[in-house]
Amino acid sequence: MSSTTTWQGQIDLQFRLEGEKTILQKSYAQAPLKIQRPFYPEPNLCHLVILHSAGGMVGGDRLSYQINLEPGSEALITTAASAKIYRSTGAFAQQQVVINLDRDAYLEWLPQDTIIFNSALYAQNLRVNLEEGAVFCAWDIVRLGRSARSERFTEGCWQTALEVWKQGQPLRIDRQQITGDQWESLQAAAGQPILGLLVWLGESVGAEMVAKIRALDSQPEFGSGASCGVSAIEGGLVCRYRGDDRQAVQRWFIEIWTLLRQQSRRRSACIPRVWQL
Repeated sequence: MSSTTTWQGQIDLQFRLEGEKTILQKSYAQAPLKIQRPFYPEPNLCHLVILHSAGGMVGGDRLSYQINLEPGSEALITTAASAKIYRSTGAFAQQQVVINLDRDAYLEWLPQDTIIFNSALYAQNLRVNLEEGAVFCAWDIVRLGRSARSERFTEGCWQTALEVWKQGQPLRIDRQQITGDQWESLQAAAGQPILGLLVWLGESVGAEMVAKIRALDSQPEFGSGASCGVSAIEGGLVCRYRGDDRQAVQRWFIEIWTLLRQQSRRRSACIPRVWQL
C-alpha cells in the first residue's frame, strides 16, 4: 500500500487535577483516532474512551499517542472496540505510546484486545515515565490469528516493547517478538492464540496480595493448555497469560485489577460500558 493511502493517526492528552477532580485539560486527535467526551462514573477519576474510526490497521499505518498526567491527577483510558491488524505485503503497522505520570499521578491504561491477522506485520511500543509516587496499571491482550475462524498465525510478525522508567531509572523493560514460524515454539506462544500481560508499576505489592492474586487462577476456567504466571518485582507486579480464551484472561485481569485497586486506591472496580462483558 502506498504512503498516500496509509493512516498517520495521533492523540495528545493532558490531564490536570482541579480541586479534587481530574479534568482533561488538553486534547488533540488526528484521524483515524477520535476521543469521546470524558465522563465520571466514579468521583474524581476521569474516564476516557479512544475510538479508531478506520476499523483496523494495515501495513504502513502509524498511530502515535502522547499522554501526560499532571501531579495528583487520576485517569482510566480504554478503547471502544478490539483493534484489528490486517495482513501486510511488506510494511509494518506501528503503534507508539508515550506516557508521562507526574508526582502522585495514577493511570489505568486498559485497551481492549488486539487481533493480529495471519500475515500481519505489527510493532507496538509503550514508554512510561514515572515520577515519585506515580502508579501505572496496564494490560495488553493479543490474539494471534483469527482463531475464532480457525485461522492460525503461521506467517507474519508481532513485536512488542514495554519500557517503564521511574525518575530516570529503568523499572521494567519487556520486549518480545513472535513470527509465524516461531508461533508453536514453547519459548514463544506454544501454538496458543491468546497472550496477555498485566503490569502494576510504581508501587510495591505485598506478599499477602500476591498470594491472593495467585489463588485466583484456580477459580476460572482458562481454556485448554492455558498457563498463567504472577511475579512480584521491585516496585510492582507482572502477570502473564498464554491460552485460547480471551474472555477468561479478561475476567482474570479484571479480578486482579479489582484487588489492586481496592488495596491501593480504596476504590472498587468500575467497569467501562464499552467492554460489553
